[in-house]
Amino acid sequence: MLTLAACGGGADEGGGSGPGGLTVPKIDKLASLGAGEGSVNIVSWAGYVEDGTTDKAVDWVTPFEKETGCQVNNKVAATSDEMVTLMKTGEYDVVSASGDASLRLIYGGDVAPVNTSLLSSYQDVFDGLKNKVWNSVGGVAYGLPHGRGANVLMYRKDTVNPAPTSWAAVFDPNSPYKGKITAYDSPIYIADAALYLMKTKPDLGIKNPYALDDKQFEAAVSLLKEQNKAIGEYWSDYTKEVQAFKAGNSVLGTSWQVIVNLAQADKAPVDAVLPTEGATGWSDTWMISSKAKHPNCGYLWMNYIVSPKANAQVAEWFGEAPSNRLACEQTADKDHCKTFHADDESYFDQVWYWTTPLARCVDGRTDVTCKDYAAWTQAWTTIKG
Repeated sequence: MLTLAACGGGADEGGGSGPGGLTVPKIDKLASLGAGEGSVNIVSWAGYVEDGTTDKAVDWVTPFEKETGCQVNNKVAATSDEMVTLMKTGEYDVVSASGDASLRLIYGGDVAPVNTSLLSSYQDVFDGLKNKVWNSVGGVAYGLPHGRGANVLMYRKDTVNPAPTSWAAVFDPNSPYKGKITAYDSPIYIADAALYLMKTKPDLGIKNPYALDDKQFEAAVSLLKEQNKAIGEYWSDYTKEVQAFKAGNSVLGTSWQVIVNLAQADKAPVDAVLPTEGATGWSDTWMISSKAKHPNCGYLWMNYIVSPKANAQVAEWFGEAPSNRLACEQTADKDHCKTFHADDESYFDQVWYWTTPLARCVDGRTDVTCKDYAAWTQAWTTIKG
């Protein structure tokens, strides 16, 4: 398992030690934009880099290639761990990293700070996504925000009664839906249990679900081991969760808004709620490799994919809130931004975005050591059994 370690020389221009207390390698950001190198190698989530192959009507890559002369070569990654591994090879220029990967890439020296003055799209990104703990260190931006979403609680209306309002529904050891509860298949899901405990077991002192000391971590892991007895299946492929809810194999569990929408479009009797405790969530960021062989095309791609029209296209196709506020004027569905709460900061104030757990607690505590991502990964294996 990849671990976070300081590498390279002194601190970067932003002040060095970031939220994890580790020293960020000194890597210069691109000073000026030159001519494109003719190609760009990308690591992305499925649905982020569409060239008409999946659906002839869904293509924002071809216009970019014609406009810039940069040929797009895309590698779809299934997990954040795979993204980190691929970026460490130095073969890729940009990546659409989620918060459970971004800090690993930053502290590992695999991505460079971005020069936001070279990215005209940056000025129109919602302020709620700029300079956050998962995409910046010491006030220095390490990427261009792409979009965001909450991990909501989805349920079948014809089966789950009464309708759930709390995550207690998936953590109830005596649940009548045992065997048909689902959960996200990733170590970062430990944060969902920690969030629930943060709200229901205040004596544990959890202030941030990604900053867990030994006692807090043990409590979250114990809760998930108990939940495992009621889990029918864990999911990572969102299309498979759609099918599971349509078939009734899953009736209750963590989900994304896109899954809810797709299932409803297929006439499945499902609905979703942001529970009273709030939820974890994700904010993806386009980041550029510190070893990029095509940095100019990399910058051109990042600027393009977060431009209003392209950002609107991706947001609608994937099912997420766009990061560019002007994208809301470009969506085919004029209610898209309302559906995904794009400009509703009060909604996202209830969301704890995925953040890489570090040994130096990301909640600011210095008197204890927190469990890092390697420990979360090891625990996840034991949780699933």
